[in-house]
Amino acid sequence: MKPGERLPEVTFQTRIRDAEIGGPNPFRWHAMTTSDYFRGKRVVLFSLPGAFTPTCSTYQLPEFEEAAVEMAELGIDEIYCLSVNDAFVMNQWARSQELANVRVIPDGSAEFTEKVGMLVRKDNLGFGCRSWRYAAVVDDGVIERLFVEPGKCDNHPEDPYGESSPEAILAYLRDRARAAA
Repeated sequence: MKPGERLPEVTFQTRIRDAEIGGPNPFRWHAMTTSDYFRGKRVVLFSLPGAFTPTCSTYQLPEFEEAAVEMAELGIDEIYCLSVNDAFVMNQWARSQELANVRVIPDGSAEFTEKVGMLVRKDNLGFGCRSWRYAAVVDDGVIERLFVEPGKCDNHPEDPYGESSPEAILAYLRDRARAAA
């Protein structure tokens, strides 16, 4: 995965509310593709090791939620948070975080994460296969800029966070806006 490359086309299994179903669980399966998410948009995509985990829930996801307004002012159409978690977990995490600006993408079988080269083992934490922490600015499905945490490897003893922070992405977006002005 590097700037100039197109994101791989995969199908994500999501769950969406369907009023016709009714009952206590009015959701149905809904397949979404990479193209569905990224075609014709300039997007910030960030990926993290897992929903409900400390750094992801306390810092990364809330910070992107807070940065959304400025990112929109700087030309970002959508912000997506992707994790190797299923749709049930991702939807409940989004709900618990009271998200209004960031949309979650479940990569439950890790197909996308593997194809972009960001799949790592986190057996040392009991997680199994997960995504390495990264972010990207993606324009119409093509990587414009990539932000990857240092030290990518299986069973990393730490959980680095900084390179893929919203502050790093905002600095890039601000610089681009100044250069274009």
